[in-house]
Amino acid sequence: MAKSQDKSAPKSGESSGPLTHKEIMIVLSGLMTGMLLAALDQTIVSTALKNIVEDFNGLNHYTWVVTAYLLTSTASTPLYGKISDLYGRRPVFQFAIITFLIGSLLAGASQNMTQLIFTRALQGVGAGGLMALTFVIIGDIVSPRERGKYQGYFGAVWGLSSVAGPLLGGFFSDHATILGITGWRWIFYINIPFGILALIITSAVLHIPKVKREHKIDYLGALILVLAVTTVLLATSVYGPEDGWTDSKTLTVFGSGILLTLLFLWQETRAKEPILPLRLFKNHTFSLTSVLGFIIGAGMFGAIVMLPLYLQVVKGNSATEAGLKLIPLMLGIVSMSIFSGKRITTTGKYKIFPIAGAGIMTFGLILMSTLNETTSFGVLSIYAILVGAGLGLSMQTIVIALQNSVDFQDMGIATSSNTFFRSLGGAFGTAIFGTIFSNRIAYYLQDNIASLQSTDPQSLAGFDPAKLEQITTNTSIITTLPPTIRDTVLHSFAQTFHVVFLAAAPITFIGFVLAFFLKEKPLQSSTAHHAAKAEAAGEAVG
Repeated sequence: MAKSQDKSAPKSGESSGPLTHKEIMIVLSGLMTGMLLAALDQTIVSTALKNIVEDFNGLNHYTWVVTAYLLTSTASTPLYGKISDLYGRRPVFQFAIITFLIGSLLAGASQNMTQLIFTRALQGVGAGGLMALTFVIIGDIVSPRERGKYQGYFGAVWGLSSVAGPLLGGFFSDHATILGITGWRWIFYINIPFGILALIITSAVLHIPKVKREHKIDYLGALILVLAVTTVLLATSVYGPEDGWTDSKTLTVFGSGILLTLLFLWQETRAKEPILPLRLFKNHTFSLTSVLGFIIGAGMFGAIVMLPLYLQVVKGNSATEAGLKLIPLMLGIVSMSIFSGKRITTTGKYKIFPIAGAGIMTFGLILMSTLNETTSFGVLSIYAILVGAGLGLSMQTIVIALQNSVDFQDMGIATSSNTFFRSLGGAFGTAIFGTIFSNRIAYYLQDNIASLQSTDPQSLAGFDPAKLEQITTNTSIITTLPPTIRDTVLHSFAQTFHVVFLAAAPITFIGFVLAFFLKEKPLQSSTAHHAAKAEAAGEAVG
């Protein structure tokens, strides 16, 4: 037994006991900086894409700039959890930062659309680690009882990124050049100083003892997982929306993704150390929080993607103005993330928060379905605060519930798996809501223009019906239309947003119902948490 203890003893300079509040806050500053980079890059590109594709004449590859990042970040997330379990948190987290920085530098220097797509994919590989390992490392250094007040800060980071991303993207895209460099390239270059800062902080303070253990990575399972996720997301994010859901290419790719998923599950039953141990699904809390993570991801991206679009198209706001008007959403996320975190630390109770969060978020989405051309910003702010509050109450608390229910040696893979399912939900949600939006706007435009033709044919004199199809891909045309036609088009878009937000509400309502089945276990204290770490280390080297 003494031999095991010697092997697992921390090296010089590494923490051998619970960290103080000051030490935790220093570590968190590095983790939050890294996570902010990854979260920002999910939203910052959206408002700059128009200028990028104009520079590269790559409108036909428009969606790939976003999808390439989404594919690699989602597919790599569970791999980081497993690899960090085997090789230690700090070196793997720093590898993710360096990979993200290299991808950012190369993306900013891209000379054509193909280079940008590949470098965005490289960014995504790093981002997958930044998002997953942040919560894993918190699980290492903070007990479940104390974790709420710290994880609330990360909800604030998500809230900040949901506003700062579109706002910064709009700012850079509105400026042709900054310091002699094309404006949109700064959305990638701005990552570099923050990434270097995160590297410095984590090198200085992130000293988590590395647990020595025999290991064998399931490389075949990792490859199959990446292929399965990639093909399913390609079908749902690219081919389905672009070519149609019944198109032979969409069905073939989606079918291949299902087969690869089944192959992955079979591989995990035979691997010595599986990437995603299927035994974890026997844990009620793990299974339930995975589904909740998927649902929250879908609802979150539905709101964050569609609300700026409503502001820019229906209300005529610029990209920068739309970003500023997302501040109420951010306030809801930040305030409730911090509030719920502190309450969990004080009371030790967490079940009520995902229930309340999913319920409030559903109510907020239903209210958002009433938005129209004349809705005031004050009313919109109330709806956005409700949706943000729902996210803030539920997003971090399900991670606390999950980490409190799994053995310490499974902390990494369990936490990163939850991030994986949330990212997967976001990908499916974005694809589904995007498809609903495309289908409904085409229908309402044709229907409303036909009604206008029958009631006021003079207003359509000289109007080219071919412009209807152009409007769905280039909304700037709307401002050039005659007043009567423009009002009809804007009303069509408002009707479309009604349907999209109403479609999101039942999804989050399912999350509301499922949250009632979450089992509330007493949260571990710092002493019990540290003892579990020591026991896990002893088992690994014994």
